[in-house]
Amino acid sequence: MESENCKKETQDNEETIGEIVTKDYRKAQVFKRYGIDFCCGGKKTIKEACENKGIDEAELTKVLKSIPSDANTSENDYMKWDIGFLTDYIINIHHQYVKENTSFIRELANKVAKVHGEEHPEVVEVAKLFNQVGEDLMLHLSKEEKVLFPFIKELAFVQREGGQLPKSAFGNVSNPIHIMESEHELAGGLLHTIREITNDFAIPVNACNSYTILYKKLDEYENDLHKHVHLENNILFPKALLAEKELQTAVK
Repeated sequence: MESENCKKETQDNEETIGEIVTKDYRKAQVFKRYGIDFCCGGKKTIKEACENKGIDEAELTKVLKSIPSDANTSENDYMKWDIGFLTDYIINIHHQYVKENTSFIRELANKVAKVHGEEHPEVVEVAKLFNQVGEDLMLHLSKEEKVLFPFIKELAFVQREGGQLPKSAFGNVSNPIHIMESEHELAGGLLHTIREITNDFAIPVNACNSYTILYKKLDEYENDLHKHVHLENNILFPKALLAEKELQTAVK
């Protein structure tokens, strides 16, 4: 029994942050509390993440284990979803969120920077950084929706119905995936910088309604992007890579 426990402990330690969150999305909140990136940094193990952040690994592990493992959450179903369906879900929920909110937040950030920039110079930097985030993400979504996601949906169709492995101008699906992951990391890094310079979106005592709404929307926007990127980096992309590999093997 003791050796089995040791074996399980070793396996748990070797799991990546992304794999842990994929199994139980509730644990994402724990990683967020400790400032650990579970989406773009999802390929690190707990040990690696703790070493990078100077966090007590035993303490973090204890907190993660305190979450009941027998509770079923809807997030656990994502791994069971067909990759074509998951692709549509990401577009309809998370891409749509970005499209609906980016312009509004950008306008709000520019307005707050203009009105409050002299007294709170950090909001000028916030506006500059978010303008970059918005521009990058809108281009990013376009590339996913026009290039990568249609190919993934073709893979899903062939998996279900049979037929020829789809051809692409970009070679293996790993090529655009690597680019998308790099762009995720860039956007996530910019939003993290915004969180840092605003002291976790701490609202000043004299903040007007626009200032308050801006910080609340930025917090919401970053949280949505974390889940968005988690679904792509840790679930959709690995499943797409596996699907392509299986179809390539079947052809040989």
